Amino acid sequence: MEVIILFSTFLVLLLIGMPIAFALGIASVAYLLLEGISLTIVPQRLYAGIDTFVLLCIPGFVLAGNLMNVGNITEHIVRFANALLGHIRGGLGLANVGGSMIFGGISGTAVADAASIGSVMIPGMAKSGYDKPFAAAVTAASSTVGPIIPPSVPMIIAGSLSGVSVGRMFLAGAIPGLLLGLAMMVTVYILAVRRGYPKGERATFLELLREGRTAFWALLMTAIILYGIIGGFFTPTEASIVASLYALVVGMYVYKGLTWRKLPAILTDTVFTSSALLLMVGLANLFGWILTSEQIPQMVASTILAISENPIIVILILNLILLFVGAFMETIAALIILFPALLGVATGVGMDPVHFAVMAVLNLMIGLTTPPVGVCLFVVAGIGKLPMLTVARAIVPFLACNLAVLMLVSYVPTISLWLPNLLMGE
Repeated sequence: MEVIILFSTFLVLLLIGMPIAFALGIASVAYLLLEGISLTIVPQRLYAGIDTFVLLCIPGFVLAGNLMNVGNITEHIVRFANALLGHIRGGLGLANVGGSMIFGGISGTAVADAASIGSVMIPGMAKSGYDKPFAAAVTAASSTVGPIIPPSVPMIIAGSLSGVSVGRMFLAGAIPGLLLGLAMMVTVYILAVRRGYPKGERATFLELLREGRTAFWALLMTAIILYGIIGGFFTPTEASIVASLYALVVGMYVYKGLTWRKLPAILTDTVFTSSALLLMVGLANLFGWILTSEQIPQMVASTILAISENPIIVILILNLILLFVGAFMETIAALIILFPALLGVATGVGMDPVHFAVMAVLNLMIGLTTPPVGVCLFVVAGIGKLPMLTVARAIVPFLACNLAVLMLVSYVPTISLWLPNLLMGE
């Protein structure tokens, strides 16, 4: 009975618009009161949830992303992508996806990608003759690449939950992220040809060189992070600090969009964003502890394996569960609550933990562009001043494309495991 009240309270609070961290906390406290468990467990589990060294990556990468955003990085990334791809039919749409692939290696978060790229590309594409719903849909769909291509906040969380090296997790997302981006480019091109969207003029070699030289500093940031972690020069947490210092120098002295006067606002935003994420991690840990004490993960595992022990069927069931939850719940909370239970099922049918983690994150990213609670849909609908339902209809071809990549990643482990095994050993 208490478990039913736990889930009912949580769902009702979500439906009335309560922030997910508070919904997790209030539902958990309600359960503890009904069970007669001392509320001293709340600060204990909250602290235990965030008392992990690798989670210090989160404030570091959030700060780096904020510094690069304010430092005009988005504009330079879009201009470089447009110089490369603008001459092809639907070139601005392709540049939108390409910009997200580059930006994903900086921010590591889908919502930041949708907001930053969208504010530049949605009005720009509309002025150039593209349907505004199409522009918004491309932006929302391509934003899901951000947390797959390293660095990635969800991968950090998944690594900490599974005990797998965050460096391996970062590498495991690289090829699936590229596949996701390329598949969306193909979708954009097909739709552009069918609908007669415009194409621009081919950039000259000098223009391409100029834009590439400017975007080089953004690309170098990802290279420094990955090389530093793989080469053993610094831990993921240290990498986030290096990235922040690098972003500060580049934003201030190369792109020159960053000034000392803007730093207090950037730091304040970073504190609020990081605090919200870490509070969610802590309260989700409390919620997860309750589920574990009620043996919900074991029940979930038993139920799935009772349906079938065939790896193909089990992987399909895992995907359906993650897609469903991702459509309603925030990524970090869903990972913390579901990941430990489903990881046991996945490894039970022979999946590598790294492979499963990539699959899980990819599922939850797709959920960000799926109604009814797709956060990225709301972001781009707000930027484009469009009804959310209009954007949801326009994104259907991209959802189909992303689901096809998801199935490929799910059933071909080599896509996720080849690069980490090559560079870091099995």
